[in-house]
Amino acid sequence: MTSSAPAPRVITVVGPTAAGKSDLGVYLAQQLDGEVINADSMQLYRGMDIGTAKLTLAERAAVPHRLLDIWDVTETASVAEYQRLARAEIDRLLAEDRTPILVGGSGLYVKGAIDALEFPGTDPGVRAALEAELDEHGSGALHARLAAADPEAGRAILPSNGRRIVRALEVIEITGKPFTANLPGDDAVYDAVQIGVDVARPELDERIALRVDRMWEAGLVDEVRALETQGLREGRTASRALGYQQVLSALAGECTEEQARAETVRATKRFARRQDSWFRRDPRVRWLSGDAEHRGELPSQALALVERAVTA
Repeated sequence: MTSSAPAPRVITVVGPTAAGKSDLGVYLAQQLDGEVINADSMQLYRGMDIGTAKLTLAERAAVPHRLLDIWDVTETASVAEYQRLARAEIDRLLAEDRTPILVGGSGLYVKGAIDALEFPGTDPGVRAALEAELDEHGSGALHARLAAADPEAGRAILPSNGRRIVRALEVIEITGKPFTANLPGDDAVYDAVQIGVDVARPELDERIALRVDRMWEAGLVDEVRALETQGLREGRTASRALGYQQVLSALAGECTEEQARAETVRATKRFARRQDSWFRRDPRVRWLSGDAEHRGELPSQALALVERAVTA
């Protein structure tokens, strides 16, 4: 860096899937004497490599990557646990006078790491009752209830994401307030420069379709088949991951493999729109173009943005 001013405490690289966040994160970590901290909820799972577009060992050899491959596929994801782990990594790097680079598209995980986000407790009885309803009636019925009780949460949470729907309804019942009312504003725990990678919708849709094709060619079906023997189908979080959910349906004979592939593309496009909407709501995110015609300029522009923040 050209400035002798202190570096920002934390840098985040956020945005929708397939925008190019991972490569940018590696570049910034190389330039800023940093490490990458994963903020993709599904890359936390061991063995879920192809379907989450996890960088290969060779691709991440240049800089250390933290919080990858830390959970078994049977473990239920916890944003509160991720918050604890991510802040431990951030604090370690800051103590070493190095730069934490938080990279990923899981908006609540990013927010939990860098903002003053406290999580309401849990009530085993309420949780068990809601999970029984989920098993009996499916996620659609519970999502309709959530949308009526908290429209904003209904828009933010996929109707197929039974685990998150149950958690939102549990919080509503425990606190007596909408789930989104329990999420604070943008009170930061760390000074941060937040970089959003923006790709125009038509190009992003093309990238998503191409990425899914490559996942299938790389052996996603075999990866899911192997993970199924390790309990993937029983994992409340991992089994709902994009691509994995669809392949599990195909392996169960509920659809053809080609239908699973097409549905993965459709579901990923919908998910990318939700990711984009989430990060657009945060005025602190500074957006840079990751379109093909600007992709070569993205690394230098991101570095310049960080340097401007340092000298501001």
